[in-house]
Amino acid sequence: MNITNEIISAYIDNFYVNENRDLEELREFAERQHVPIILKDTEKLLKVIMKLKEPARVLEIGTAVGYSSCVFADCCGCRVLTIESDEASANTARANIENLGFQNQVEVLTGDAREVLTSLSADEGFDILFIDASKSHYREFWDLAMPFMKDESMAICDNVLMRGMTASDEYDERGRHRTSIKRMREFIEYINNLDYAETAVLPVGDGVSISLIDKSQIQKHGQS
Repeated sequence: MNITNEIISAYIDNFYVNENRDLEELREFAERQHVPIILKDTEKLLKVIMKLKEPARVLEIGTAVGYSSCVFADCCGCRVLTIESDEASANTARANIENLGFQNQVEVLTGDAREVLTSLSADEGFDILFIDASKSHYREFWDLAMPFMKDESMAICDNVLMRGMTASDEYDERGRHRTSIKRMREFIEYINNLDYAETAVLPVGDGVSISLIDKSQIQKHGQS
């Protein structure tokens, strides 16, 4: 299920160009192996945001094969701290990151992000948070990451429309994703009602939320 339609997606993808041949090969590998990575239109949006924001440090939750981490590092020369729960995937990501020459920019931590985030140093500071992991735990990832975000940082969450299921139960034809759908809907409502976040949800890729974080409001109202 595509959240727009195949004609529009094909038209947009027609303009996709990856000037880094190594990254293009990594994308092709991931797609052949059916490894979920950021979709092409999502990647283009993220690259525009990165170039506008010029982040020094990015916190990513959900590494997979390391594709998006390498896109971030390649796009603006930032440093990326990325967390992957699956050890085999983390090892694959490390190998890919080294093969592409980003080992000095990208650090991969292995473990449940909910545990890893509690162990980070209090003086960590990130300009962009990118969440692309277990859909049932987005709110937990968000809340645990917020203390490490800088003022006027951005939080970006991928796959928030879940092939349309977040918007309507009719797209969950066999009722297999009820818990994930319920939690994603709660998460979307949560971030849209936070005093410290200005949020937009966009029908790009499989749905992307973009939030501008005002740390002064977190301090003023506390995190609910």
